[in-house]
Amino acid sequence: MLTELPADEPRLSLDRAVADAASARLAAGPRGPVDGDAIAPRSVLQGASLSEKAAVRAVLGRLEAANGRPLIACGSLSSVLAADRWGLAARPMAEADQALIAVRDGAAQKARALIDLSARPWWGRLLALPMLKVIAALPDDAAGTPRALLVGTEAPGPTGDDRTFWVTDSAWPDARIVEALGQAGLAAEFLSGGGGLKLFVLTGYVQAEDVRLDGAPGGLTGVIGAAPVF
Repeated sequence: MLTELPADEPRLSLDRAVADAASARLAAGPRGPVDGDAIAPRSVLQGASLSEKAAVRAVLGRLEAANGRPLIACGSLSSVLAADRWGLAARPMAEADQALIAVRDGAAQKARALIDLSARPWWGRLLALPMLKVIAALPDDAAGTPRALLVGTEAPGPTGDDRTFWVTDSAWPDARIVEALGQAGLAAEFLSGGGGLKLFVLTGYVQAEDVRLDGAPGGLTGVIGAAPVF
């Protein structure tokens, strides 16, 4: 005969609390600006262990996805990263250019696209599409190197701990560009390159019109967005 397991009331109570909290948070609706979505979780995650952070980020991500904002995943890595953060809400798309157009055309719905970083410099197109900005980068922990960029139509603002993404067509060696930016007071690291373009990560939130970028190497250059770090 099957033995009925005893009810685990303490854990059931915790599970109900999670379900009730999720329901209440969904009913509250989206927070608003993209900056607020980055700043708010920091206080929630403060002091949490790595496993606790991962669990909370997954829950918050799925709650965010449930608000109905269109999400596109372009590339195999982006599909995995999107599923980890937002569940199965992302619509797959093969070409980065198509994903950028979909985000542009879906501005009213605040559409977003997570796109793999690769040798093909799709991110260079953002210089010609100023309505599109990098608003997040995954992985987004301080120790991780971004491997996919989230693009949206909202202009990101400073959150207190950010990475800025800057593009140049300079033919200088990467180390020389980093040195030149350092002399201007900017900490930089090479991230990706291709097609005569290079993508660098600048520490902190750097505005496009920052005077420290005046005279930076390259003829075609520009800030294409910023992403919070957790």
